[in-house]
Amino acid sequence: MMRSNIHSNSSWARALRHPSFGFGFCILAILVACAVVSVFWSPYPVTDLDIPNKLARPSAQHWLGTDSLGRDIASLLWVGSQNTLLVGLIAVGIGLLVGVPIGLLASAKRGWTEEVSMRAADFTFAFPALLSAILLTAIYGPGLVISITAIGIFNIPVFARITRGAANAIWARDYCLASKAAGKSKWHITWQHVLPNMASVLIVQASVQFAIAILAEAALSYLGLGTQPPQPSWGRMLNEAQSQMFQAPWLAVYPGMAIAIAVLGLNLLGDGLRDLMDPRLSRQR
Repeated sequence: MMRSNIHSNSSWARALRHPSFGFGFCILAILVACAVVSVFWSPYPVTDLDIPNKLARPSAQHWLGTDSLGRDIASLLWVGSQNTLLVGLIAVGIGLLVGVPIGLLASAKRGWTEEVSMRAADFTFAFPALLSAILLTAIYGPGLVISITAIGIFNIPVFARITRGAANAIWARDYCLASKAAGKSKWHITWQHVLPNMASVLIVQASVQFAIAILAEAALSYLGLGTQPPQPSWGRMLNEAQSQMFQAPWLAVYPGMAIAIAVLGLNLLGDGLRDLMDPRLSRQR
């Protein structure tokens, strides 16, 4: 027990020493901390309007200033991180829960099952998150659920194709061939050998898709298809800042920086995970 704890501590220390993973993990940890804390506390309520102090510059009272309605920008960013993480987590979760089984089924069965699954994935690629959100908005109206659904649908074929490609490579390895020769079923081999050996690929891809989901949510909110008022959203903050670009340019700078830093952190985290889970890539650098 002690030996396993020592091994896990050394692995964790090695991971944090990796530049990309370390920076990415710190950024993600700060984002998660902000989202969790904002559930219970924020500098100002995001629904409070202070018209006399609208477009105030950064000060001790309002760390990042106020917007055109007198709302505290720091509070809007703080609380807006909740929706950013929520959309990313659920959308990536949808992709994993639906796309991975499809990819595993296509790789295990092969033949017409694989062909039909991959052609269905190709068809879904024709409907990116933005187009899917527009179609769903026309039917159900805009909202956070529409954003999550649209981005989740887009993630399904991504994970299906990644899973199928990685699984096909694993099926050709000796231990899978030996299991087949021993008479084990395809599903037994899939759960015992294929899925565990491709977990690292899925983890890295999930971090990449999380970053893409943040960008997609910001774009949908910017267009008015995502998170609706009074809930704050980084993308909608950018939209609202357009009319004040010359009078108060910081209104666009802060949410833009928040989106860029969040995406950068997740990309660095994914890059670090890829190196740590495949040491050959680290040695090649």
